[in-house]
Amino acid sequence: MYPLKFKSILKQTLWGGDKIIPFKHLTEEMPNVGESWELSGVPDNESEVANGIFKGMTLNQLVRQFREELVGEGNYARFGSTFPLLIKFIDAQQDLSIQVHPSDILAKRRHNSMGKTEMWYVVDAAPGAKLRSGFSQEITPKEYKERILNSTITDVLQEYSIKKGDVFFLPAGRIHSIGAGSFIAEIQQTSDITYRIFDFNRKDASGKTRELHTELAKDAIDYEVLDDYRTYYDVVKDEPVELVACPYFTTSLYDMTETISCDYSELDSFVVLICLEGSCKIVDNESNEVQLQAGETILLPASTLNITITPEDTAKLLETYV
Repeated sequence: MYPLKFKSILKQTLWGGDKIIPFKHLTEEMPNVGESWELSGVPDNESEVANGIFKGMTLNQLVRQFREELVGEGNYARFGSTFPLLIKFIDAQQDLSIQVHPSDILAKRRHNSMGKTEMWYVVDAAPGAKLRSGFSQEITPKEYKERILNSTITDVLQEYSIKKGDVFFLPAGRIHSIGAGSFIAEIQQTSDITYRIFDFNRKDASGKTRELHTELAKDAIDYEVLDDYRTYYDVVKDEPVELVACPYFTTSLYDMTETISCDYSELDSFVVLICLEGSCKIVDNESNEVQLQAGETILLPASTLNITITPEDTAKLLETYV
């Protein structure tokens, strides 16, 4: 197998902006693109290979055909024919709803699905852009319901002004929202289950408010209060910097000015590389070569033993695997 590129799945939303298409060097003329699903095995939203002999195949078809060779022995035993990660770019021109995602146990019981633990990397941020993550003070489930009814839930949420390079880890159960002016890369479990908690009393073109999932969310929320919900890391050039390590994914940042070699011979997993800035050339141990530029994502099969990454000038990548 070889490094795989996929066609982007563009999603127009009420809150979407205009950053994704130029960031990804696309020619489509679409307003309000809120999300680009870069790598997805979600049913009815499956990524399609864009390069090489497997062009036109879906990600799920690849998993079914190549199994351990594509995802790794441990991942195939754990997830079967479900690709375990969903990779997105998100451009919020308006505030997204306050929301929460269920844990594996709750999602399995209610929806026969994985839960959703995720992380955000801030690709860019407009002046004044903010994110909400976690509670700023202790509240009870009863108070939570009261605050939904009287529209004061945001008063007890931790709010952060953000800048390029900020990172937030969001385990299932953590209440959160993406604010206007935020442009982020999101890495998450393969799940499209979201419980909408509060939508700022907005109405659509027909004068209707969007459905809230108050009761479902009440039992899914983790009410623990932390001192700080931001993820801190050292900025280092030309070597991997680990951002998040959890049971669902491990993600590192590569900020490169020179060639880097990556040894995956002992790693029993696929590897996803997401280009955030610049461009680079990637060559694997079988001499397969692929160019990667800002806005593009590639999937390295688990059979890949090693790669070299050579930036054309500079390049910034996220590397993630399970």
